[in-house]
Formats: sequence, C-alpha cells, structure tokens
Amino acid sequence: MNAVEIEQALSELARQAFDGAVFPYAFLAAFGSKDTALKRLRAGNNNASDVPGGVLLRNQIHIAVSASGAVGEALAALRASPATAKAKAKFILATDGQTLEAEALASGETIACAYANFADHFGFFLPLAGISTIQEIKDNPVDVRATWRLNKLYVELLSANPDWARDARRADMNHFMARLIFCFFAEDTDIFNGSGLFTQTVDRMSERDGANTHAVLSELFRAMDIKLAERTNAQPRLPNWANGLPYVNGGLFAGRADVPRFTRMARSYLIHAGNLNWKQINPDIFGSMIQAVADDEERGALGMHYTSVPNILKVFNPLLLDDLRAALNEAGDNKAKLLNLRKRLSAESLARHIQRDAASAKRTLEALTEAGLVEAHGNTRGRSYTLSASVYSVVSDKAAYTRQVGFGPIQHEQMVLSYIRQHGQIKRAEVMDLCRLTEGQAKELLRRLVASHMIELLGAGRASMYVEYAGPAQA
Repeated sequence: MNAVEIEQALSELARQAFDGAVFPYAFLAAFGSKDTALKRLRAGNNNASDVPGGVLLRNQIHIAVSASGAVGEALAALRASPATAKAKAKFILATDGQTLEAEALASGETIACAYANFADHFGFFLPLAGISTIQEIKDNPVDVRATWRLNKLYVELLSANPDWARDARRADMNHFMARLIFCFFAEDTDIFNGSGLFTQTVDRMSERDGANTHAVLSELFRAMDIKLAERTNAQPRLPNWANGLPYVNGGLFAGRADVPRFTRMARSYLIHAGNLNWKQINPDIFGSMIQAVADDEERGALGMHYTSVPNILKVFNPLLLDDLRAALNEAGDNKAKLLNLRKRLSAESLARHIQRDAASAKRTLEALTEAGLVEAHGNTRGRSYTLSASVYSVVSDKAAYTRQVGFGPIQHEQMVLSYIRQHGQIKRAEVMDLCRLTEGQAKELLRRLVASHMIELLGAGRASMYVEYAGPAQA
C-alpha cells in the first residue's frame, strides 16, 4: 500500500457507518495487513491484547473500541497495558465512533479528532505501512492527492509522447511540470487575476479529446513571457484569450514554449489537478512533487518519499526571490543598506516586481507568508516582508537569513521560556499567538525545546501543555 491508497481507504472507512466489531480490522486492512493475518486476529490466535475488546497487532498498534464518551480512559488503559509494551506497539488508538484519539509511543505525538475526520490524519499512521519519511505531508491529504494527479498526468504524457521519455528530453519534461505547478498555485493564491484563471482557460479553449491542448498551453506559457506593454506588437500575435494571464519575470517561462501532446485522458488529469485548491497545498513539497513524478522509483511508490530539494525555487523565483536575493547580496553586512532593504520590501514597493497593484501584492505576500516562504514584520503601514529561514536553508545561505532578520528563532525560544516561567505552562496555540508563528513553525519550535531538555510535554490531545523541564524521572 502506498500513501495515496491508504488515504483513500481510510476516507472510505470514515464515510461508512461505524461498527465497533469491524473497525479495528478494517483500519489494519487499510495499511496493507493481509487477510490471513486479520483472520487469525479475529479468531484470537494472534491477538495478544489484555484490554477488553482490544486488538493488538505485534510491532504495530494496539486498538480499543470504547463505550461512548470513554475514549480518553480507553487510551490510558492501552498506554498502561503491559501487552502494549511487550508487543512493542508503535501506536495506541481508541475510538467510540464519535471521537478518535491516538498516540505515537516513540515520540509522544498525539491526535484527537472527530471520528468522521480521522482520515485527515492519515500521515500520522503511515509508519504502520513502513512509510516513515513523509513529514511534509502529515495531516494534509491534499498534498498526496495533488501529487497523485500529477503522477497520472506525467505517466499519460510519457505514454503519448515517447520522445519526451528519453534522457535528452527529461529536463524539458521536468521544466514543463514546474510550469504547471506554478500556474496551479498562482491561480489559487491571487498571483494571477482571479481564481482558477489558468485551468478555466485551458478547459474552455481546448478540445475535449485533447487534440489542441498542447497548443493552448504553449500560447499561455508564451504570454507569460511577454510584458503587457509589448503584447500588442508580439509576433506571432497573441490570441485575446491568452492576454488575461500576467507577465511573469524570472525566466520560468523564458525560451521555447514546447509542450507535449495531450490525449483525452491527459487533458482530464490536467483539469482535475487544476481544480484542487492549491492554496491548501504545502509549497515546501513542490520540488518533491517534481521529483516524485519524474523519478521511476518514486512513481512506483508514490507518496512514500518526500525529500526537500532546491526545485522549490523554480516556482517562486519568477515572482520575487531573484530580485530580493540580489538586493540582499548587494547589501552585504551594511546595516544601513539592510535597514533600507527591509523598509523597501513593503507591499507597495513589491508591487512593481510582480506588476500588480499594492492590494494584490499584499495578498500575494500574505499567501507566501502563510506558506512559510516569507516572514512578515510589523503591522499595518509599517509591515515589511523578508525571505524566511526555510528559503535560505534550501539555498544553503543561512548566514544571509541571519543578516536579514537577526536571531528570530533564538528570540522565539526565549519568549516561550519566559512565558512558561511567568505562567507555569504554555500551549501550542499560545506559542503561535506569542511568536506569530504558523502551526507548523510552532510545532518545530516546541520540538527543538523538548529535544534540548528545556521544556517537556504533559498530557495528550487537547489537554497537552508544555512546562519547564524538571529533569530525568527519578527511579
């Protein structure tokens, strides 16, 4: 089972009417447990659970279906169970069909959600299928669905265009996929004029059988390489329906606008991929999407490996990163220039780089801030933007980030520690509010502090909190 198949199986299970006698085995089947192994568990031959009604799969998970409203107590019983430790279970899970709680025993990470929504947390359980390297897609099935649809498109295009499958054209194919990913994200985050502009234009102008889809895409890509003021005199003339897309600097659409030919099925995969809400997709895996669909082994186990790669910059360099990095490099260690640079990176000044009005530029910047690629400083009129630490990490230029914004992470750690000393405890939501971090950034900050033995986690689920580290437990 791969991640896509697991997400689909869990989603189907969550939609079905809850049956406590069936759930543990259906859950295990979603992660690839064989029918013979499940039959032995049902018969009690291999079920070593010591919890009433429990199902224990050795080296994997201990599951209990509880009475209504008793999920917390059932999870505590599973945690305290000698059988859980003896069988070396990785997870414990309890549900009453209304709520579901689970814990990863090695890390102490927990989830608590409505039963109907548990499939949204499929990434949490992926180690049950031997998949343990997908931090980027945890708790976000949209990432997997997007990669799966791009994979289907990629395979169909290679089948219809054998010459594009050769090593000599591999770079062209990857460049083409990078252009598509950019367009899908840009049309859903107000980088383009209006939501869904790119996909809707392709859908409206291309034939259902895909015969002219390559020509439509080629014209759209060509339009994005021509400045608005120069389009009137462009040769060959741009069709009117392509003029709605903006000019994109940075080189992503420069050069030939060669596009592989589409079949009816390939066109369908393209439209379905574009119809996803790309605003919900984590931009950190854009490079990994290209890797996953372009690598033969990755395609064979789609969703099983996501490694951060510098290809992420292919998506955002055309927007603003090239210009900003050049300005930052020019500033060097000059404090005055750095201060002026930070002041210059307002929505108003950045509007010039993306050829949009200030309001559109601000929406674009806020979308990039939410995605973790840009950091915002200050409020209202004094609000400015800088590239985030994750961007500089990708390009192996962490010193530039330090020159740009100072010691933000260290300040965040001190803020959290100070808050705990004043109030005795802190929750993740309070960290997000205190440090103005996203949920993912707050998780990482707390993880670092726990790993450094500065704080420790108490409780589970919604009741979890962080307190000052009290030292190793006494024997």
